[in-house]
Amino acid sequence: MSGSNLSATQENAVVELLSAFPVADELADRFAAAGHRLYLVGGSVRDALLGRLAGDLDFTTDARPPQILRLLSGWADAVWDTGIAFGTVGATKRGQTVEITTFRADDYDGVTRNPEVTFGDTVEGDLVRRDFTVNAMAFDLVQRVLVDPTGGRAALAAGVLDTPATPAQSFGDDPLRMLRATRFVSQLGLRPAPRVVEAMTAMAGELERITPERVQAELSKLLCGEHPRAGVELMVSTGLADVVLPELPAMKLEIDEHHQHKDVFHHSLVVLEQAIDLEDRESSPDLVLRLAALLHDVGKPETRRFEPGGGVSFHHHEVVGAKLVRKRLRALRYAKDVVEDVSQLVYLHLRFHGYGTGEWTDSAVRRYATDAGPLLSRLHKLVRADCTTRNKRKANALQRTYDDLERRIERLAAEEDLKRVRPDLDGNEIMRLLGLPPGPQVGKAWKFLKELRLDRGPLDHDEAVAELLAWARSEGIEPPTTR
Repeated sequence: MSGSNLSATQENAVVELLSAFPVADELADRFAAAGHRLYLVGGSVRDALLGRLAGDLDFTTDARPPQILRLLSGWADAVWDTGIAFGTVGATKRGQTVEITTFRADDYDGVTRNPEVTFGDTVEGDLVRRDFTVNAMAFDLVQRVLVDPTGGRAALAAGVLDTPATPAQSFGDDPLRMLRATRFVSQLGLRPAPRVVEAMTAMAGELERITPERVQAELSKLLCGEHPRAGVELMVSTGLADVVLPELPAMKLEIDEHHQHKDVFHHSLVVLEQAIDLEDRESSPDLVLRLAALLHDVGKPETRRFEPGGGVSFHHHEVVGAKLVRKRLRALRYAKDVVEDVSQLVYLHLRFHGYGTGEWTDSAVRRYATDAGPLLSRLHKLVRADCTTRNKRKANALQRTYDDLERRIERLAAEEDLKRVRPDLDGNEIMRLLGLPPGPQVGKAWKFLKELRLDRGPLDHDEAVAELLAWARSEGIEPPTTR
């Protein structure tokens, strides 16, 4: 970020960007007519100065919540007051979402992060209690001036993340702010002030009093930022990761004297960056892929073995890693589908390395594709990203081999519709042919036929029936046709 570039545009940036959001001027007129002030505030101002204002708009005002409700009545298309205890009223107008909060002058109890909500009388008093100076700016919508009591505009121009009060006071009020610092490093490319890093390192343990849900939300935003590696490195170097994701610092394995393995933590950061490079640029950041890339080798510390002759092995680290990932993501209250998808990608990420130079049978290729299921596209990206060797000849050979595997999957998919691999006989026909009622034996027969389908590809009907009957007899089931 260039300070000169920011200075050249900052005077008009907010005004110009707000022209795309007429609801802001409409609200300002309503509040001014009632004798109240209204300010665009916080992240909305920061993003406007960076030329990236989009989405929801945040405002602050001297009006109290009941007055805000009255001023929105008859103007907004919808209003909600779920945050009214904290002075916040939400509304939508022509599809635009806004949140308006009364000036705050909170005190924190020092035990939880819950503030004792008190309303303030000035915008300056509201701003100085905020987390970082780049978020402690407001834009007066009537006077058309920037209110910046803590130097946020200069900090933004310099690319520095600092706190309005001392970092110790700010993080003591709300320890989550330390994790928010790593998130803003990732999202905005800012560098934390030395005193911020010092306080984060000294106070990292305070993060333990924050609920897992709030920690998870910040971690996800960090990983989906433009510079997640920088955010992760800050999280680890300050000790925050010891609380949030202890599996990360555990990957900082000491390199043995013969250098028989890579720095696993550094390798994982490179894989994360390379996986991001493979994402669809037209889509949103892929949280599942990024989590899998960062955590794919978390099983290595537990499985490292020094072998005779000086070698190092990590046998079954993908199995151990999948279990560790599932446990950690559940503890962070991630959604069930995220937990299962990330752990499955970690479990499968080594499978490709058995492919050699293309020795897999069609059966093995089918199993690779069907085990990945809807995760196949992500698995392709993860496996390709996992190649971090500096040996260009070796790297190119691996990529060519994976190209070959993808072509084989595409060919089989076109021939056999791998996305919907099912036995050649359905459950009803299995029950009819074997004379069985619904139950476990039907499930075993169905599974046998699916395994056969994966091994041999599609069977014609008579062949599938013959295989089923032969299997049934081996299981002691006498089909009715032979009784």
